[in-house]
Amino acid sequence: MPTITMEPRGQLLAAILSDEPFRPASPRSLEDTGVPTSLLESLVLKHLAIVGTNSGRGIAKHLCLPFGVLEGLYQLLRSRQWIVHRSSAPLNDYCYVLTEEGRNQAHVASAACAYAGPAPVPLGEYVLSVEAQTIRAEAPKREQLTKAFADISVDPRVFESLGPAVNSGAGLFLYGAPGNGKSTLARRITQCFGQHIWLPQTIVEDGQMIKLFDAAYHEVAAEDGQGLISQAEHDQRWMRIRRPTVVVGGELTMDSLEIRHDPHSNVSEAPLQMKSNCGCLLIDDFGRQRIEPAQLLNRWIVPLEARQDFLTLSTGKKIQVPFEQLIIFSTNLEPADLVDDAFLRRIPYKIEIADASEQEFHGLFRLYADAFSCDYRREVVDYLIEKHYRPHNRPMRRCHPRDLLSQIRNYCTYNELPLEMRPEYFDRVVTSYFTVVRGR
Repeated sequence: MPTITMEPRGQLLAAILSDEPFRPASPRSLEDTGVPTSLLESLVLKHLAIVGTNSGRGIAKHLCLPFGVLEGLYQLLRSRQWIVHRSSAPLNDYCYVLTEEGRNQAHVASAACAYAGPAPVPLGEYVLSVEAQTIRAEAPKREQLTKAFADISVDPRVFESLGPAVNSGAGLFLYGAPGNGKSTLARRITQCFGQHIWLPQTIVEDGQMIKLFDAAYHEVAAEDGQGLISQAEHDQRWMRIRRPTVVVGGELTMDSLEIRHDPHSNVSEAPLQMKSNCGCLLIDDFGRQRIEPAQLLNRWIVPLEARQDFLTLSTGKKIQVPFEQLIIFSTNLEPADLVDDAFLRRIPYKIEIADASEQEFHGLFRLYADAFSCDYRREVVDYLIEKHYRPHNRPMRRCHPRDLLSQIRNYCTYNELPLEMRPEYFDRVVTSYFTVVRGR
C-alpha cells in the first residue's frame, strides 16, 4: 500500500523511503493545518494567559506547529494589539506577552473552550489515517503469530484456531474457565500486526475539541532507524504510538461508548472504540459489566457490520467515524448464553480456552521457574499434581504455576531462604491459595 501523507504534497521524502501506509507531513502554511486561523489565535492567547510569557518558538512547540507557520499569526496578533514583544529571543525570535486587550480576548476564548493544548487535527484527516492504517489491510501469517506468542504457553490447537481468526481482522470470542490466559492471549494478538500507527492528539469538528490521545491506552513509540526516513519531518500534532490494545472490564458503561463532553470546559473526550481504532478492543469478563449484553448488542450491531460508527457532538451534530479494530470478547460464560444469534454471527470466531494438560502444566512451571530465577524440578511438580490436584479433581489452570511460585517466592523472601521448588513449600502455599480460589 502506498504511503499516504497529508498536505503539503511536496514532501516526497517520507512517501518514497517509508514503508508506513500513512505518515502525516508537516504543514507549511496556516491553510495546511486544516483548522481555522481564529482557532489557532485563541490557542496562542490562552497559552500566553497561562504561562505569562513565551518565545515564538516556545509557543509553536506547545501548539506542535512549525515556527515558520505561526510567524504571520504573531504579526497579526501584534497588529491587533493583543500581544506585544517583551524582549528578544535567540534565532531572530521574540518573547511575547498579552496586552490588556489580549487578556480580555484570552478570557473570552477560555470561557468558550478551556482547551489550551496542541493544535487539533481536522476529523477528515483522522478518518483518512484510520482507513490507511487499519489492521484489516494486513494479513498476519504463522510467523507473526509465533513471534507474538513466543514467551507464553499456547495450546497448539488454540494456536491453529487463533491464526485464521487474527488473519481475518474480524471479531472473536475467547471463552473458558477463569485463569487460563484469555486476557493474556488477547493482549498479544495486537502484536501480530504492524507495530506502530500515527494518532492525532486532538481532533476538531464543528468547532468541538475531542481529545483522542490517552496515555492509559496509547504508548508513544520512538522513531526507529537511523536512515533518512527516521529524520523525515512529520506533523508534530500526530504521535507515533504502538498499535493500541484497549482493555475494559466490569467498569464498561454505555457512556464509555459515546463522546463524553465536559460542559464546564467545553472539551470532549473520544469514546473507547475510537481510542482502539487500528488496534484491538478487549471486552474482558464480558457478561459481568454494569450494562446488559443486549444493550451492547444494540449499540454495536450496525458498526460491527458496516465498520462505521455514528457519534453525537455536544452541539447535537452526528458525525461518522471509522470502527476499525479487532474486537475480542473474553468471558467465563458460554457465548450462546450471553447474546443472540444475530450478534454471534457478527463475531465469526469462537475459541474455547480449555484447562492445561499435564504436559503443558509442566511446561508452564518450567517457563515461570526461569522467570523467577529458580531451578525447575520435574519431580516436585509431579508431587504437586499427585497430592494436590488428582485427589481433589482440581483443574490445572494456566495461572496456577505463576501464582504458586509467586507465593513460594514471598515465603522464601520473608524467611530469608533460597528460592527453590520443594514439596514442603508447595504444601504450605497450596493451603492458602486454594482456600480462596477453590480450584473450580
